[in-house]
Amino acid sequence: MLSSQKISLAKVAAKAFISPLTVRTFATSAARNVSIDLHKNSFESYNCDAPSLQVDVSKEELIRMYKSMVTMRRMEMASDGLYKAKLIRGFCHLCTGQEAVAVGMETALTAEDKIITAYRCHGFTYMRGGSITSILAELLGRKAGISGGKGGSMHMFTPNFFGGNGIVGAQVPLGAGIAFAQKYLGHKAATFSLYGDGASNQGQVFEAYNMAKLWDLPAVFVCENNRYGMGTAANRSSANTSYFKRGDYIPGLKVNGMDVLAVHQAVAYAKEWTVSGKGPLLLEMETYRYGGHSMSDPGTTYRTREEIQHMRSNNDPITGLKQRLLEFNIITEDEMKAIDKAARVEVDLAVEESKASPEPDMSEFFTHVYQKGTEVPFLRGREPEEIYKY
Repeated sequence: MLSSQKISLAKVAAKAFISPLTVRTFATSAARNVSIDLHKNSFESYNCDAPSLQVDVSKEELIRMYKSMVTMRRMEMASDGLYKAKLIRGFCHLCTGQEAVAVGMETALTAEDKIITAYRCHGFTYMRGGSITSILAELLGRKAGISGGKGGSMHMFTPNFFGGNGIVGAQVPLGAGIAFAQKYLGHKAATFSLYGDGASNQGQVFEAYNMAKLWDLPAVFVCENNRYGMGTAANRSSANTSYFKRGDYIPGLKVNGMDVLAVHQAVAYAKEWTVSGKGPLLLEMETYRYGGHSMSDPGTTYRTREEIQHMRSNNDPITGLKQRLLEFNIITEDEMKAIDKAARVEVDLAVEESKASPEPDMSEFFTHVYQKGTEVPFLRGREPEEIYKY
């Protein structure tokens, strides 16, 4: 039995991970709502009901979704160019093609909900409150970066976004821990832990499932199935590719991850499921990345160019939402062009601001290694002779 003092300390520790944040929320306006019917194959359920195929959404919200996805893609295109210009070094994982997942999720969540993901994290960082300049500057290793230029592509964070994690699958049990803190503190919110189909066979993923179900945590496990784990097709690495059924004792839902409204509807359903006390839920977002696994991967040695073009032509999330906006007379072609142009200008300006930012000072080289007050007397650098004393 824990003493009252230990319980108080545990609550303080938990609160350190549950800080408020103003995120890109999407308020609805009933006077300008439209009702949209999703495709009948938008969802497939396992041991639970499927969400409604009818989505009631405001016209303003639809336009914001479109703006967010266009801006996100423009940002990733800029990252692609900066990498090819050798201004971005090391790993760089782009989410081009997968924009609907990050945008659709954010529209269904609040600042109290938490998200943690793997290394394809630029879009989530943007939707959780990171500025374009802070993201691009981080990629460039500059002082204005969201992690001070020391984290790079895989390590970006905001107060309610826990990264950006480089170790395959390691973020999933961390997400379960965040969900535990939410339940412990009595917060009516959920934690969404994302991982890819390539990480789905990690033992720690299944351990997190088990703990989340044992304690009925408000945890939503989200498999971003983009069909390829690095260069390996899902059916070559997984004996069971129905990832939404892999929770066994945890209900699941397969979602058309290329449709931002389907993602929104599924995430809203998942949050309601978990915060109502039903325990964890597993979502599989069927999506697709247009580029390679990372910038060092051309992405065409294990799939054909025709396959990529087919997905771009028939399933692009931005094009799909654009067609809906035009169909419901929510926006004109000229207004869409203005949005696209504004996104380009905004990202171009962020690129220049990021380039202008200096690199971190050498005095920052040994910071953020230990929590303040817990430092060791000294820390060895890259060579035995290089010693830093705290």
